[in-house]
Amino acid sequence: MLTWGDLARERPELADAGAQLFYQFGVGLGFLATVRPNGGPRLHPVCPVLAEDSLSALLIRSPKRDDLLRDGRYAMHSFPCENNEDAFYITGVASVVEQPEARRHIVEQFVSERGTMFTVHDVADHQAFEFRLDMAMLTQTIGHGDANPRHTIWRP
Repeated sequence: MLTWGDLARERPELADAGAQLFYQFGVGLGFLATVRPNGGPRLHPVCPVLAEDSLSALLIRSPKRDDLLRDGRYAMHSFPCENNEDAFYITGVASVVEQPEARRHIVEQFVSERGTMFTVHDVADHQAFEFRLDMAMLTQTIGHGDANPRHTIWRP
């Protein structure tokens, strides 16, 4: 599994396109799929954070957080675009960010992206996860209903 920074070094154009799609609304937004205890999928919106060469998220106590603590496998997809069907999709394994300095960077990035909506204290009980990648796929289209979308797939 590689980090977001590894993807950016190996395929900068792919990482840039992915970052633009995750951040198309000014803050990181995506859909996170996790594995429920019975093996079924669970899908929730999430706010990914790009900070310090990593793709991370701060998660409140929730079923998706419990899923990642039990089984770190995930898939993440960007929110739909307004003018086309471009999309970014990644899969891999998420793990808890244990290092206090790395967690601090994630929290600071999350708070700074949201202006005055949150403070560091508001997210003190959120658990930080880093999402390592085993695959990324960029879909590019010329608009809605494009019959020939272009897919770029990356695997380490």
